[in-house]
Amino acid sequence: MQFPEMFRIRQQLDAPRIDDIPSTVREEITKLSPGNTIMAGQSVAISAGSRGIANLATVIKTIAEEMKRLGAHPFIVPAMGSHGGGTAEGQTGVLAGYGITEETMGAPVRSSMEVVQIGTTDFGMPVYFDKIASQADHVIVVNRVKPHTGFIGEIESGLMKMMLIGLGKHEGAKIYHRAIIHHSFDKIVRVVGKMVREKMPIAFGVALLENGYDETAQITAVPSAEFEEVEKGLQAKSKAWCPKLPFPEVDLLIIDEMGKDISGSGIDTNVVGRKEEAIPPNVLRIFVRDLTEKTHGNAVGIGMAEFATDRLVEQIDLKSTYINAITGQNVSIAAIPMHFPTDREIIEIALESVGLVEAVDTRILWIKNTLDLGEVEASTSFLEAAKQRDDLQIISDPRPLEVGEDGNLPLFEDYGQKDRKREAVAAD
Repeated sequence: MQFPEMFRIRQQLDAPRIDDIPSTVREEITKLSPGNTIMAGQSVAISAGSRGIANLATVIKTIAEEMKRLGAHPFIVPAMGSHGGGTAEGQTGVLAGYGITEETMGAPVRSSMEVVQIGTTDFGMPVYFDKIASQADHVIVVNRVKPHTGFIGEIESGLMKMMLIGLGKHEGAKIYHRAIIHHSFDKIVRVVGKMVREKMPIAFGVALLENGYDETAQITAVPSAEFEEVEKGLQAKSKAWCPKLPFPEVDLLIIDEMGKDISGSGIDTNVVGRKEEAIPPNVLRIFVRDLTEKTHGNAVGIGMAEFATDRLVEQIDLKSTYINAITGQNVSIAAIPMHFPTDREIIEIALESVGLVEAVDTRILWIKNTLDLGEVEASTSFLEAAKQRDDLQIISDPRPLEVGEDGNLPLFEDYGQKDRKREAVAAD
């Protein structure tokens, strides 16, 4: 089969960026005058989630330092629902993978799957909260604000969601996702968020926004009473900054890696378009090549792909993947797709399945993952359109989509390196 030639483009994405993370965190916290409520000798629980958030360890450490400066005793609690296999040890390991340990943070990490029921909603749903965090004098909620991978609304993924799914632990995540089958996500997140803030000692939140290049773009400390209103504005800004594929109609999307550190759904539906409502782009076939190391075998989201490699499937931790999918009430997201030994086999089969178009003319995009979209490989079917776009920079000439002697593509970041280096030298 003759594959189309590929060329590399660089996207001009929205890119406000904070360079001095610790100073910004301190300035934001200072604005809230935390010393008026957090007293010397009191305990402060700081939530830390399982997403691959830019500079998360630095943010958490700075918050802990600020609490110690007040004379308080900070500690860190994993806030990640069923991730890490739904065990206290597994969740401690997830944080360690992000560099968040007692040694690096200068504060204890206290991990437990125990929860306390803090109330019941008017429609009979129990509300749970991390037991260890509930015993603290104060709780600081930390999370990135971004579009949710499954739901659409004014409030999606952020501080409010962290209070119910993250700090609700496995027990809370299970019951809330089950309730979403009968009630909207918007209703659940508002009702539970209100009860948590009324009954738990939530001091304030630190909301993080990222730009299109996966860099910290904004840090906002938010009083607990203002979570809901402030998060609406942050959510709108986050959606505007969210990275996207450069073209809306794609026959085959090749993804080098997926994982929980990339997106809650492994593959971000806000990028590939497979969400509860039909939103661009329209990606006909997805081929995912590998799992990230930090996902620890959790391949939830693999069910969105039509094709995968044998090497990816062999790495799947079925227990953690299934627990995550069952907890989220989306069992199909853990279904294992067709898989084959080599990339060449998969690409040939995929291109035979895209309809009445010759393989050489197919529309292919190739990315590292759905979080890193600064550069994208595109087949020459997109070349003329790319030339007309001010937001796209063509950084390589078309060259063959070549696989190695082992039948596999190189890593995305390695593909065409010689061509790009030669062109850079020529430009100089």
